[in-house]
Amino acid sequence: MEISTGDDALTTSLDKATKKLQPWVTLQHRDTRTKPMQHTQNGRPYPPAPVSRDRVVAKFPKWYTPEACLQMKNCWHGQVKSACQDQASRNLGMMSKVVVVGDLYVGKTCLINRFCKDIFDRDYKATIGVDFEIEKFELSGVPFTLQIWDTAGQEKFKCIASAYYRGAQVIVTVFDLADIKTLENTRQWLEDAMKENEPGSCMVFLVGTKRDLLSSEECSKTETDAIEIANEMKAEFWSVSAKTGENVQDLFFRVAALAFEDIMLKELEGGDTLTVIGAGDLIRIDTESAERPQAKSVKSSTCC
Repeated sequence: MEISTGDDALTTSLDKATKKLQPWVTLQHRDTRTKPMQHTQNGRPYPPAPVSRDRVVAKFPKWYTPEACLQMKNCWHGQVKSACQDQASRNLGMMSKVVVVGDLYVGKTCLINRFCKDIFDRDYKATIGVDFEIEKFELSGVPFTLQIWDTAGQEKFKCIASAYYRGAQVIVTVFDLADIKTLENTRQWLEDAMKENEPGSCMVFLVGTKRDLLSSEECSKTETDAIEIANEMKAEFWSVSAKTGENVQDLFFRVAALAFEDIMLKELEGGDTLTVIGAGDLIRIDTESAERPQAKSVKSSTCC
C-alpha cells in the first residue's frame, strides 16, 4: 500500500492515507507497547499455522562480518530459550517496527520487495511518502511479526516520512555500494530517524545494496569504508543484492532474530510489555538447530 500525495495537497492526501493504514499507524505512534494476547478460536488458544519447509531456518541467523556486528553469539539467550518453551508464550503474537531509510535510488524498495515478495523490478517507481510490508515469523516456537516501513528518499517527502520513524525498534540505513556519496549520507539519515526515538532505543543496520554491479575488489574496498562508518554508528553492516537475492534473506532473518530476542529480554527483565498482533502465515526459525554452536565465519534502471 503506497501513500500517494501531490505537492499542493500533502496534508489532505496524508490524512486519507493514514485512515487506510489503520491500525498500523495507530500502533506505530504509540509510546508504549500493548500487552501480550493469545491467538484464540472459540475461546480456546490455538497454535501458530504450520510453515513450509523452505521457511524453516536451520540455525541462529549469523552476522555478515565480525568486524561490524551487533553481537557475535551463535544461539538464543538462555532466558529467551527457557521462556519460549513455555506453551503460553507460543500463543503470543509479538511485533517489531523496522524503518528503512536512505537516499533516493539506493534500492530500499527493491530490497524489501526481494524479501517480502521474492521479486525484482528494475523499473520500480520512486516511493512517494511511505509504504509498508508485514512479514510474519515463528522464532523459538513463538509467533513474531516485522512491520517494515519503506520511506521516500526524496527531500520533499521528508516531512511525511519522518513522522513514521517514531516507535522504531530497528533502523535500516541503506546505501548504494556503487555510489560512495550515498554511504556518506547515511549518517544524516540515521540522525534524522533517531530524532523521533529515544537514544539507545533502536538497533541499527547499515546495508549496502547493488553488490552485483561491482567487482570483488571494488566491493571489498567500499565494504571496508562502510565497516568503519558502521562501527561509528554502532550498527551491524551487511552487503546485499536485491537483483540476485544475495544475502537478502539472511539479513532479514538476522533483523527478526535480534529484534525478537531484544523484546523478549526486555519483557523478562520487567521492562516494556510486548507488542502483539493477530495470527497468520508464518516464517519459522527453528530453535533446536539454532542452539547448536556455529563456526564464525524501485527506483532506477540499476536498482538492486
